[in-house]
Formats: sequence, structure tokens, C-alpha cells
Amino acid sequence: MFYGGTLGLKIAEISALLLVLSAYVFRERASGFSGSDGATSDSGALTPIAREVLESLPDPILLVESSGRVILANKAMRALVGVDIERKHVSAVLRTPAVLEAVLRTAGTGEPASFEFMLHVPVERHYQAHVSRTAQTPNLTTLLLHDLTAVKRAEEARADFIANASHELRTPLAAVSGFIDTLRGHAKDDEVAREKFLGIMSDEASRMRRLINDLLSLTRIELNEHVPPSGIVDVVGVVRDAAAALAPLAEADKVAISVEVRGTIPSVTGERDELIQLFQNLIQNAIKYGKAGGGHVWVEIGVSPTSVPGRRNTLSMVSISVRDDGEGIPREAIPRLTERFYRVDVKRSRERGGTGLGLAIVKHIVNRHQGRLQIESQQGEGSQFTVLLPAEGAKQAADAAVTELL
Repeated sequence: MFYGGTLGLKIAEISALLLVLSAYVFRERASGFSGSDGATSDSGALTPIAREVLESLPDPILLVESSGRVILANKAMRALVGVDIERKHVSAVLRTPAVLEAVLRTAGTGEPASFEFMLHVPVERHYQAHVSRTAQTPNLTTLLLHDLTAVKRAEEARADFIANASHELRTPLAAVSGFIDTLRGHAKDDEVAREKFLGIMSDEASRMRRLINDLLSLTRIELNEHVPPSGIVDVVGVVRDAAAALAPLAEADKVAISVEVRGTIPSVTGERDELIQLFQNLIQNAIKYGKAGGGHVWVEIGVSPTSVPGRRNTLSMVSISVRDDGEGIPREAIPRLTERFYRVDVKRSRERGGTGLGLAIVKHIVNRHQGRLQIESQQGEGSQFTVLLPAEGAKQAADAAVTELL
């Protein structure tokens, strides 16, 4: 099966380059491949520059001569099939029947092949294989692999997202439809039942509205995630505004919110509206899942010199932590908290109006702001979510982890 788009073009272009390169590096041996007795042979060796070029390519590559012997396996290929495989027959090297069959068929007929296959061990991985053979002697067969695992996982995540979103919308929609039918039927003249059902329908409609709003917000943030923000934001003011907006909710749940600022806090480079949404989500979660009745939410803002992978020097990071005194989160659930629609307690989340998207939104906002999210939790002692944002003028390393579990 062929894989279209830019990936297919990339594979074709690399394969063509390899075949041209292979033909070139063997050109001086064309008379060649001759042993001391003058007999013509396929055996030979790539020139040092050819080996260096092929070895440095990131995709796994295997070169096979017409006799079926392997003459080159670059570093990426050796990581898949093992070391010390050169001069061995390809049938002793390739363990996937479909790949071996394609290589032998192309070596015999010269017809190129392109298909997908999967390796199950040590972990499940998906690959696109492209097999080609040079038209002129020496006939070399090239096997090029491209790792599709990330693409496949993204496709699965997208399918899961659509399925989950459909399920989340279907449930309240079914409830509303059911109550409408009831009100049209035997409860048509029952004033008490009508008021009860209208209240439930209103709650379900609000749930759908929150879900749709979060879906739209998440989509918008993801579309702009690769574009770093350019505004200058007073993060202390943002946090105070977010806490003030949630004061009525905290008061209704008898939860106190305190904001403590430690030292002089520099501004950060960011998008004000997104940062308000980020801290509202974190503070709202702390209110919802903190200690029921008489609980407390602590918000602390400070400056933390933070070391970042890939940098020698530390960065000046603004640290904002949101801590509650709730039940805490099971450790095995923490790595999944920022997944879309993941809930530790599904029933409680829905009862509290959660959509399962709040922390996914937090993660993507942090990512766009080139920050970091740290999650700490002990069952029975509460949870703490800490956001680290580069101070104005600081540059975060591109490969730094977005979410850290402490």
C-alpha cells in the first residue's frame, strides 16, 4: 500500500538519491568487482565517503547486492535488525516475511515496491518500506524504512477524540430528547414534573454548551500552538483576575482562595486571554476537587531559576503554583491527566460540570508559551499544579518537556 502526500515524496526522493549515490560510488568498480583471478564478482566495498553519507541518514537503510548479500546497513537499520550483519545473506537478516519477500522480488525483477508493515516487539511500531533496484550493474537493491509510529498514533488519537466527543455530546442530547418526549406525552399537564424536567434539560444544555466551548477553545489553541505569543503580560494581575472571576464559585463551595506573591515578579511574554483561561482552569479544578466544605486553595507566584535540557545556563522562570487540600490523585493516573476527556472520577467530574478538556487546554497553552507544567500529588494530601513561564526576554529550549510528573 502506498503512502501519499509529502511522506511518499520524501521516500521516493531519498530512494532515488540512494540509488544514484550507490551507482556512483560503485562506478569505479564497474569493470571491477573483479577478484585477483579475474573472475567477475558482485562483492565489493562502498567508498568511505559513501558509507559516511549513508550512515548519517536518520532513516533505516539496507543495501543488498544481486547475490543477496548485505553490503551496508546504516546505524538506524542496525538498531532494528542487529549488528554484524554485513556480508550475511538478506534472508538471515530480515525477520519480517513481507519485507524479505519484497526485497527478493525486487532484486529479481527490478520492480519497486512500497508498503506498510508493523513490528510488535519490543514495542509496537509502524513502518513504511520502499524497495528499489538500480537498472545498471552492479545491481543494488535498496530497502528504505520510514517510521510511521507517530503518524499512526496521531490518527488513533484523532479517531479516539472524535469518538469521545461524539459520546460526550450524545449523552446529554439523548437526555434532552427523552425529556421533550415525556413533556409531550403523559407529563404534558403535570406542572411539577414539567418544572423538574425543564431544570434537568437546562443543566444538560449547559453541559453541551461547555463542552462545545472547550472543544472550540482547544482547537483554536492547537492551531496557534506553533506561533509563540508576542505580548507582554503582568502575570500577577492575570492570576488575581482569574481568582477574582472564580470567587462566586469558591464562595458557593465554601472554599477560600489565597494568592501570595513572593518578591518582585517580572512580566512574561504571552497572550493575556489564554493565560487567564489557563489559571482559571487550574483554580477551578482546585475548587471542584479540593476539600469539600471549608477547603482552601493556595496560589503562589515567585521566580525560579530553572535548568532546561539543552541549555548550559539556567533560565529565569516565573513560577505559579495552584495547590488544594483535596483527596489527591492516584499516581498511576497523573501521566494521563492532560489527555483529552480523561477523568480520574468520571461521575464526580460530570456532576461538577467538568468536560474532561480543562487540563488538555492547560497543556497546550503552556506549550505555546514555551513553558513547563509540573504535577505533584499525594493521596490524602491534595495536589499541586505548577506552571513555569519564561520571564520577558528569556528563550525556552525547544526540546524541554512540557509536562513533568514529580
